[in-house]
Amino acid sequence: MKDVNQLRRGVTFTQGGNLYKVTEYSHHKPGRGKATIRVNVRDLRTGSNLQITFTSGDRVEDIRLDKNTFQYLYDDGQFYVFMDTSTYEQKQVSHAVIKEYAPYIRDNMELELLTYEGEVLDLILPKSMDFEVVDAENAVAGDTATGATKEVITETGLKVKTPLFVQVGNRIKVNTETGEYITRA
Repeated sequence: MKDVNQLRRGVTFTQGGNLYKVTEYSHHKPGRGKATIRVNVRDLRTGSNLQITFTSGDRVEDIRLDKNTFQYLYDDGQFYVFMDTSTYEQKQVSHAVIKEYAPYIRDNMELELLTYEGEVLDLILPKSMDFEVVDAENAVAGDTATGATKEVITETGLKVKTPLFVQVGNRIKVNTETGEYITRA
């Protein structure tokens, strides 16, 4: 069991038969009474996001996810198919489970999948990835003192706000946690 005061971003726990991953954490201490802990969580089985409020002193059951290296093979329309690189066993992962990561996944890419009792629940992306720009708005010269940006589309369909000088054919580095442009690659 884990005290709710120890919940932080990325921690996984179970409550009421559901598996959750903390995406945001906030601690609020009013003038009187017990502190409240609000966490935004993602249900690891359905992919839905919700907010849960705890009072200080509550406890949740901590779970440990197993981490294995898999290679992404293809998307069959309903599931993403991954292959375990050590046993060559294939796993199907529902679109709902990893829908937020879909624009970052490329064919034959190696990723670490997180499993709980054999069920794939989450994946770990590299902190940053390089993408080729396939579509970009035309930039207009003008007031750039404000840090003007434009939206570009990468080869995987990811939309990223970049500086005006980024053009089609450029490779850009993107932070996978925030989806923000880092630099040209």
